[in-house]
Amino acid sequence: MTIFVRSGLSLLLGGFLLAGCLPVENGVTVAAPQASDLPQPADPAVYAARADGERMLPAIDVAAFHPALLRNRVAYATAEAPGTIVIDTKGPFLYLVEPEGMATRYGIAIGREGFGWTGTGYIARTARWPGWTPPPEMIKRDPSLAKWAGGMPGGVSNPLGARALYIYFGGRDSGYRIHGTNTPKSIGWAASSGCFRMLNQDVIDLYDRVGKGAKVVVM
Repeated sequence: MTIFVRSGLSLLLGGFLLAGCLPVENGVTVAAPQASDLPQPADPAVYAARADGERMLPAIDVAAFHPALLRNRVAYATAEAPGTIVIDTKGPFLYLVEPEGMATRYGIAIGREGFGWTGTGYIARTARWPGWTPPPEMIKRDPSLAKWAGGMPGGVSNPLGARALYIYFGGRDSGYRIHGTNTPKSIGWAASSGCFRMLNQDVIDLYDRVGKGAKVVVM
């Protein structure tokens, strides 16, 4: 399995890329889609506040987002099989491939400069309201994170948001995740440490539709 990193600033651990998924405020905006590719307006009810187990999922203000960054079913030509997750880092979009040339498209946030990558992996495990543990390298860069060295409990303030899907390479955890976020305004930006963020309502939808073993293609 080949991984391509977009610059030489990545962190290596045991031959695999290490990522912490920490929110970053100073991202670089990614190009918007062409006007001809715009979806139908999003249904605000999809992004309404609702209970999720014992936690309350905050509402998303759809008016604050470019329409293309909101969940929509679109025509999508690909050789990948239905059930595959394809991440277009230039969108930035995540596609869940469906039969008959269709896909559900979600807006995402991608890795900021120095943390972007392309390659192929698979989903080995998933979690509801996951905990988050910053890696030692991240704590070294930001000592204020040391209080979470033993792990931050899951919740609305957790950087991984409502769900996480863990990307593995060749039987090992890559350190990268597809996950929700506590900073929805980062969607559409290059703002993470290599993980792929989604709006919490969107990552729940993806979580409910993707099984373990699903292929992930990042391009």
